[in-house]
Amino acid sequence: MNAMKFKRIVVIVLDGVGCGALPDADAYGDVEANTLAHVAQAMGGLPLPTLRRLGLGNIIPIAGLDPVLLPAAAWGKMKECSVGKDSTTGHWEIAGGVQKCPYATYPDGFPPEIIAAFSTIAGIEPLGNVAISGTDALEVYGEQHIATGRPIVYTSVDSVFQIAAHEAVIPPEKLYALCSAMRSELDKYRVGRVIARPFEGTTAQNFQRTTRRRDFSLQPPENILDKLSAVNLPVVAVGKINDIFCGRGIFQHLPTKNNCDGMRKIVTALQSIDCGLVFANLIDYDMLYGHRRDAHGFAASLVEFDQWLDGFLQHLLPDDLVLITADHGCDPTTPGTDHSREYVPLLAFSAQQSVGQALGVRVCFSDIAATIAENFALDNCSGVSFLDLV
Repeated sequence: MNAMKFKRIVVIVLDGVGCGALPDADAYGDVEANTLAHVAQAMGGLPLPTLRRLGLGNIIPIAGLDPVLLPAAAWGKMKECSVGKDSTTGHWEIAGGVQKCPYATYPDGFPPEIIAAFSTIAGIEPLGNVAISGTDALEVYGEQHIATGRPIVYTSVDSVFQIAAHEAVIPPEKLYALCSAMRSELDKYRVGRVIARPFEGTTAQNFQRTTRRRDFSLQPPENILDKLSAVNLPVVAVGKINDIFCGRGIFQHLPTKNNCDGMRKIVTALQSIDCGLVFANLIDYDMLYGHRRDAHGFAASLVEFDQWLDGFLQHLLPDDLVLITADHGCDPTTPGTDHSREYVPLLAFSAQQSVGQALGVRVCFSDIAATIAENFALDNCSGVSFLDLV
């Protein structure tokens, strides 16, 4: 362990911040997707001086982010080699778990046997059972839910079984228990996530989801978190990372309310360890802006991150490595409200670098896991390390 290049590695996943359609995007209806470029175009350019200095504008053309001659970080982009375009798949691949068998999706709603199982577990039939956006689900079914107590069940093009309930009708802990029971029921159907969606408000005009969302995922394949845990190297999870990996291999979990809270928690997480991994997800780009087709909010959230990042990087130690990437795209400018099948950016910063090198087009998100594995002298899960380039 004395030969490790970096004692602490921080992986920051900007949820939904893709950078251009993958070669197979036509199979997903995402040929036109390019989240970063389209958000920048919609805003007349993105003022992101820190990310520009690191080399974000060197990855793809982005309005307002001209390429720099000497980027401060190693820079490139990554291709997803798993099947799908959801958060679970993307994060698992980042950690070294490649998925070649697609999860089940139900764009026309769930079949009678699944709804029957839910009704038995919940003791009442659900409302909905449709593919719909979360905000629309509350507008359409929220008042009926309050009047009847029936939970709202809905899905999307992703492999998700979502259960929405007003916190005064079904308290969050009871909703979590219902989701946990459905997680066990849905394992045999290969549904990627069961998601608890608590909300509040009094009418369709003011319903809003609370911060007490929880995801109940399938068990992940063996991954870098397991390997770090096996040698007693701590993994601190920030945001929904703990849910995505079912708490496995995680030493400490710091839940977050939003991106601003998540950025504060990244600092807390890094201060809590002398050696190991901080694995963080910043969710607002996806949850608040991508799915709701809000390019302005998306851009403002990127600016907020850029401003925070400038100060964060200044306080890193020489043997710290920061990897900034994404799990998929969520282009707010293209038709539909779902994730998009895209490349994701990759920036790797450390104070050891005098000038960042080009990382090229990585053929798998798991190159991040391979880099972490090589640094800590662990067996590789999958992917190709770029440790020698950072």
